[in-house]
Amino acid sequence: MQSRLADDPRKRTTWGISLVLIAVTALLGGAPGAATAAVPAAPPVPALSWGACDGADPGGPGDGFECATAQVPLDYRRPTGRTIPLAVTRRLAADRAHRTGVLVLHPGGPGNSGVDFARNSYGALPASLRDSFDVVGYDMRGVKRSGQVECWNDAEYSAAVDAARGVPGPGALQTTVRQGREFGAACKERSADLVPFIGTASNAKDLDLLRQALGEETLTFYGRSFGSYVGTVYAAQFPRRVRAMVLDGAYDPRRYADVPYAYDGGQFVALDAAVGRFLDWCAQNATACGFGDGRPREAFEQLKRALDADPVITASGRPATGYTLAYRLMFNINSGKEVWPYLGQALRAAQAHQGSFLLSPPSPASFDFLNVNMAVECADRVYPTGRLLLDTVVGVHVATAPLLGPPIGLGPPTYDHNHAPTCAQWPAERPSRYEGSYRAAGSAPILVLGTTGDPDTPYQDAVALAGTLDSGRLLTFAGEGHTGYNRSACVSALVDDYLATLALPARGTVCADETPPEPLTRRTTGVEVDETQDVIPVLR
Repeated sequence: MQSRLADDPRKRTTWGISLVLIAVTALLGGAPGAATAAVPAAPPVPALSWGACDGADPGGPGDGFECATAQVPLDYRRPTGRTIPLAVTRRLAADRAHRTGVLVLHPGGPGNSGVDFARNSYGALPASLRDSFDVVGYDMRGVKRSGQVECWNDAEYSAAVDAARGVPGPGALQTTVRQGREFGAACKERSADLVPFIGTASNAKDLDLLRQALGEETLTFYGRSFGSYVGTVYAAQFPRRVRAMVLDGAYDPRRYADVPYAYDGGQFVALDAAVGRFLDWCAQNATACGFGDGRPREAFEQLKRALDADPVITASGRPATGYTLAYRLMFNINSGKEVWPYLGQALRAAQAHQGSFLLSPPSPASFDFLNVNMAVECADRVYPTGRLLLDTVVGVHVATAPLLGPPIGLGPPTYDHNHAPTCAQWPAERPSRYEGSYRAAGSAPILVLGTTGDPDTPYQDAVALAGTLDSGRLLTFAGEGHTGYNRSACVSALVDDYLATLALPARGTVCADETPPEPLTRRTTGVEVDETQDVIPVLR
């Protein structure tokens, strides 16, 4: 017997709850689209012809690697149609008699070169992994050797970042929104054939084609930062193909893809909190820091304003403003406590208008990275449209992060935190966006690494991912900085053992052996971080 909605209180309640959920989803993020029912034909497996790598440095970290090109479908809805090339590199296992398989290293970004990451990080891997695995890296579609995405050109990017300020004035939000619209239009004009197809669902399918091309039944995978999202989506789509997987500096995948405003807010808070802890250390350790004379927060605000008013003209002839300072600090704070004295020294040099790695304007190599970073995340994420909502949420994010929020959130299209003004106006379709479950049901156990003071991917993201995956296991690094592997002897030993033997750390394991701030007389790794490069740090 049917009953009308008005006559059935239970149905009225259910309908009311549904309306509330729909409204919340519309405000905070786009709802996932419906999955396509048709299953396309399997794409052909690429044939890899290995040879010498262009630009390899004999005797350097890339020595011993060989390179190939994999042809993969541009559009996986048409798996036998047009293809695009992916640059791939590998170094064969040193102990061929006891080879375990393939270890894929993914640097994240998005925008970092996986080819460079594998070459430059090889020496940081322990002998147990170099002996047992072919170490493999690849440039994702749209990155460097795999068809570099161009949206803004170098001149357009230079003009935008050189005009940005550390303390934005009236009208900054309007400028940011206009720049986001112009950036998206440039992507559509200059990279229209590629931009719709650089989302992570396609990147994960590329990875599985590489697995097949390498002749492997399963993959062993280490992904850091955005690489953790690629690994998550791979495991979700191909759970039975995972032998072992480490997701370091992990994303909360559902919030990242489907509730992007809320995800961005967490990143703003995490970044500002990390810079705040550094400045608090400076206040308590004035001599070791060398910046601020015991009042570093006030000194930092004054420095941003001073550089805006009187920029330092760099060797390239470009100005370094308060925005430049904030942009560089955003990346260098990722290195953790050990570089804090060097950051203090660099801030003091900036005060004196002397050479400082915090006063290095983004370069053409940076622009290549940033073009991809913005375009991939706009392809992956659906922001609700609406100028009023955009203005309101960006204003809230900036207010909750007073140290770096204003210059980054109200600056031109660059890195993770300020993607909303561009992605909320994104003009391209998103056929390569992943829209399924992230449970990875049936996968082998997956190790998720979270750093409690991570400025870039907040620790709670790793907690959420480990809980989302059916077979997730969380390993916590109690420390500052972005990612944990090879920044902690405890973390590294557990990760290496898992990758080699599949032995997982005990539930609830916390590593608390962070390297303390290093004296200035001792050279420290991780100083002068370049956003265009990423390497596994050498374990100290």
